[in-house]
Amino acid sequence: MTNASLGTQLFVLQMVIVLLAVGGTAAVWAGHTRTQLNLRYQQRALAIAESVAGMPQVRAAFNTKNPEKVLQPLAVSVQQSTGADYVVIANREQTRYAHPNSTLIGRKLSTDGSGVIESGRTWVGTETGTVGTTVRGKAPIFDEYGIVIGLTSVGVLEATVHGELSDALPPLLWTAFAVLLAGSAAAALITARVRRQTFGLEPREIAALLEQREGVLHGVKVGVLALDLTGRVTLVNDAAHELLGEVGDVGTDLTQLPVSERMRDVLGGADPGEDRIVLHGERVLVLNRTPVSVRGQQRGWVITLRDRTELVRLARDLDDASSATDALRAQAHEFANRMHTVVGLLELGEHDAAVAFITRTTRSTYALDIRDRVQDPTLAALLLAKSAEAAERGATLVLADDSDVPDGRLGDPQDAVLVVGNLVANAIDALDGAAGTIEVSVRADESGLHVRVGDSGPGITPGLVEEVFREGFTTKAARSGQRGLGLALTRQACMRRGGWVNVRNEGGAVFTALLP
Repeated sequence: MTNASLGTQLFVLQMVIVLLAVGGTAAVWAGHTRTQLNLRYQQRALAIAESVAGMPQVRAAFNTKNPEKVLQPLAVSVQQSTGADYVVIANREQTRYAHPNSTLIGRKLSTDGSGVIESGRTWVGTETGTVGTTVRGKAPIFDEYGIVIGLTSVGVLEATVHGELSDALPPLLWTAFAVLLAGSAAAALITARVRRQTFGLEPREIAALLEQREGVLHGVKVGVLALDLTGRVTLVNDAAHELLGEVGDVGTDLTQLPVSERMRDVLGGADPGEDRIVLHGERVLVLNRTPVSVRGQQRGWVITLRDRTELVRLARDLDDASSATDALRAQAHEFANRMHTVVGLLELGEHDAAVAFITRTTRSTYALDIRDRVQDPTLAALLLAKSAEAAERGATLVLADDSDVPDGRLGDPQDAVLVVGNLVANAIDALDGAAGTIEVSVRADESGLHVRVGDSGPGITPGLVEEVFREGFTTKAARSGQRGLGLALTRQACMRRGGWVNVRNEGGAVFTALLP
């Protein structure tokens, strides 16, 4: 049996259950019927016995010299008319006056009747006497003064009861047979259905597939989160736990997951699309939501999560390096132009003009102006690079007069570079290659770094003032890659340190931020 197929094992198991159920039901029914028949025949025998005991001629016969001459014919007549197997009448000393076997008249009863005689109460039960084992009833016989003068015993052979029970068995057997046939058909249908649902696979094959599935899901580095159609978690692999933290056990509802509203919208399908960018703590995640269909019916959703934190950080560093390179190239180009001018003046013999040109150029260098106001070298280099980038794209970056960042005030400048760089980059994008001005104010005091970046662009649509800080939001055509991350990362950096960032329209968009 252990080598039998899953379908065979299921069929045999179900048939055993059906057999036990039908057999048990039949046994209970037969026992109950036997009990009911016994009770019915006992009550019938008792009713006959009480009727005989109450006959006036029976009471009168006890006062005669030979009661058996009157009672024997009477008992035989009652026995024949009622269908009882015997009717016995005895006196108080339990001597028979009437019996089916006339040779036993005058002898004592084979069973004790003293209980009926002494108590004056009827009795029913099963006893074995001269006739055989019978279901019988006994009733006392009273004289006109209410004194017990004898008893009447009426019985029906158990064989009669068994015969009636046997007559009732064929319908039961046919019913049980019909139930067995129906159970066999149902078991066959269930077995076929199970085979279809398991694609004919055996338990060991299903176990092997499950082990392979668990190994693949928990071995891959991509996070996998599965939801059913009601939004409950049905699967979370190890990578998803690592990326999202403790996201709850299988069966947890989507609304109970400890994630941001933005991520919940992506997981639930409120924000559809491919490669949705979501910030989760310090991580930048890319989510893709795919429907799961089984035999043409949708059963749920699978969400894959990829960690792009390091990639975004490297891309940001590459952008900074590219900006610095562009700034150096612009300065080199400008320096070459100035050197050509100086060489020309010297060749023309205009020595005084050459000296004056060199002096004037040195004193008005923009880099020196930035360095004087922003003494932190990292932030100053960023502003210089962004200034060159803006110039390359036709815009002008201006450092506000209130800018003042003493050296050493920022400590670790990483978050300051992120906030200022993203806000300035956003302002440059807002101008979209058109000529315009970007004003930057950076001021450090005891409360932190105050940043203000304004541009002369079209500004922010009033309904999108809060939306611009959501990860993945962008007004550009491209919605993949790093688009929509800058302002979200800026807000995250400020809020992580207890600060804030907001935007308003004053001609163009003006972003202000506090980085404690």
